[in-house]
Amino acid sequence: MSARFEVDALLFDLDGTLVDSVGDLALAANGMLAELGRPARSLDEIRRFVGKGIPKLVERCLADATLSAGAFEAAVDVFKRHYAETNGRVSQAYPGVVDMLAALRAQGIPLACVTNKAAAFTEPLLALTALAPYFDVVVSGDTLAVKKPHPGMLLHACAQLGVNIDRALMIGDSANDAESARAAGCPVLLMTWGYTEGVPVDTIECDGLLSSANALLQRVAPRAP
Repeated sequence: MSARFEVDALLFDLDGTLVDSVGDLALAANGMLAELGRPARSLDEIRRFVGKGIPKLVERCLADATLSAGAFEAAVDVFKRHYAETNGRVSQAYPGVVDMLAALRAQGIPLACVTNKAAAFTEPLLALTALAPYFDVVVSGDTLAVKKPHPGMLLHACAQLGVNIDRALMIGDSANDAESARAAGCPVLLMTWGYTEGVPVDTIECDGLLSSANALLQRVAPRAP
């Protein structure tokens, strides 16, 4: 029997958890690579590169240890310019996600989105995928000086929601999410369909796996007053 969690809040990762965004990221990455005269990357490669924010994605796409700091920053800027054009173009919420979020809100559970994606891209993506209205708090990759797997983003989200971290539950798709939750002091469930940086999701230490959005509704309930 899978454990059931009584919670004061739910914290959700974005890319690979709520939204399949790798298509937009691949368009932007390959636009950057073409502009820089580099070979294109496959969709599967880009999927493995997602997880630690835009600079890490660009670094993995370039795979060039000889690149100067200035040239690397310029490449990041090129990626951001392309991504501003492709963000939300083909991204879609995973099946059942909108209904799941609506059901959780109907139960009165506060929700936060905690993502390593920069706010300039997070907010448009949430709006374009019709997810924005469900979140009380959004913590993006540039909200703080740290990103997941550092626990600071989760702690900040809970502070904004006014709940204790040990009464929250993190929902993610990767070791980034699992490690940040463990470090922050809250349980974590992982979706089986996301972006795991090439690590099989069933090898990541967590409190359970979810194979559908609806499955989460069977695992959580508002904490009794």
